[in-house]
Amino acid sequence: MSSAKLPAFTYLTVENAALYRAIMRSFVEARERFVLHLRPADVGRAVRDGSIDSASVEAALHKLCEWGNLQSHLDTADVATVEEFYRPRFLYQLTPQGEAVERAVGTYFETLARRGELQAAALGDIRTLLENVVRMLDDRDRQELDDSAVHLALSALRARFDELTTQAQAFMGSLQRSIDLHGADVQSFLAYKQRLIDYLERFVGQLVIATADIAELLGRIDSAAARRLAESAGRREIADTLGGDEADFKAAAARWEARIEGLRGWFIGHPGAPSQAEELRARARAAIPALLAAIASLHDRRFTRSDRTADLRALARWFAAAPSDADAHRLWRAAFGLASARHLFINEAALAEREAAPVPAARSWFDAPPLRISPRLRATGRHARPGRQSGVIDRSREKALLLAQQDEEALALQAARAQLATGRPTRLSEIGELAPLAFDLLLDWLGEALAAGDGEILSADGAIAISLTPTGDGRIATITTPAGAFSGPDHVITLRALAPEEAAPTGRRAPAPAPAASPHAPAASPHAPAASPHAPAQSP
Repeated sequence: MSSAKLPAFTYLTVENAALYRAIMRSFVEARERFVLHLRPADVGRAVRDGSIDSASVEAALHKLCEWGNLQSHLDTADVATVEEFYRPRFLYQLTPQGEAVERAVGTYFETLARRGELQAAALGDIRTLLENVVRMLDDRDRQELDDSAVHLALSALRARFDELTTQAQAFMGSLQRSIDLHGADVQSFLAYKQRLIDYLERFVGQLVIATADIAELLGRIDSAAARRLAESAGRREIADTLGGDEADFKAAAARWEARIEGLRGWFIGHPGAPSQAEELRARARAAIPALLAAIASLHDRRFTRSDRTADLRALARWFAAAPSDADAHRLWRAAFGLASARHLFINEAALAEREAAPVPAARSWFDAPPLRISPRLRATGRHARPGRQSGVIDRSREKALLLAQQDEEALALQAARAQLATGRPTRLSEIGELAPLAFDLLLDWLGEALAAGDGEILSADGAIAISLTPTGDGRIATITTPAGAFSGPDHVITLRALAPEEAAPTGRRAPAPAPAASPHAPAASPHAPAASPHAPAQSP
């Protein structure tokens, strides 16, 4: 709402607001001393500002009366002459709305300036007050609760609990700002760190103990007992109300019952919903790692100083140490990348003109010769006229060459496989000369077979069944290639091409038909030596 709808707030936003606030504070302080009326002279002494005369104070009092913050009454006391009697003299007092506004503003500024705290003593007071309440409920000698005693105990409990939660909320809200002490020196920071850790540990320890005791006491106050307490406090609350009826009693009882349930929920949690006391304890404990992180950050800033503030300070020292203004200008351009705008349009003619008649960068644009800028640059943002788009390059010839090369390699690979994968047992010494591609294939298959051991295995692509058996006769096999000769212990190798339906996944052993006996293959000896683990060497 605007001040037009709430005129009692007007004095906070108009000119001379400081004077109006000082006057309103003087009335609130007088009310706390049980003084109901003030004269303008009393207000002037309370303001204690020598620069403000009595006329200004009286004018301000009249304005506050217009806004509804004060009300005036004729003052006929201390009249000594007829002139003083006929001269208008007033007594001023606070109106309910004026007092409410000033107290609200005072509470606002007090809350902003208040330092939060974790009140461990409040936990003990709450426990003591709850013990008194439970004792009232357990008193068998009384059939009815003492409304006055219940209302007094619950009011004190509510005030203490409200203070605890408010202060804890303010403390946890300002804790991170307190930890972030960038401007503090190391000694004060370490002293604050130790005090804060001790403070948090003491509060957490007392919170754990008090929470258990308070939760046990609240557990003894069931729903029926809470309703009895709320009704008793409600009856006492409306006892002095003019015209209090059943609706007022029910509303007051509902308010007290909600407060009791709120107190229960603060100390007793539910599955999946921890209590506020548990969350406060967790946040208090989490503040210690945050404090240690702040210490590490302070340590890093002390020794590395890699932040922007340190960089700007170092740059400022360089500027201060610059021998001349020209050096300072060069440092400026190097640090911030800022230079003269005379490079907007530079070509050979402009460079020649600048060499013939240099223009200092510090010369004003009004005194310097004009720059010739292309109209196209101003209209389109580009110097050159955009030409016809480049045509798409025809890559069909290169694609055809790649396809032909792939076909040639596929045919060569097929021929090499046909040369080697005959399906018959063959001694390595009988292979003779091989082309480079066929020799590479044979080396791959030999390596796979030696690594797998005895039995028939499949090649890496699953298209060839490989069986390798040592001859055991001590013969040396030699295979010649265009690059040289390859020699090693002789073996009997069987390479069999598989049909697509016979191919198995890579690495699996596939059963193969027994190979036909070769007239050149000797009978396998039970004492045949195992395959040599060393790859045969290639001799040029």
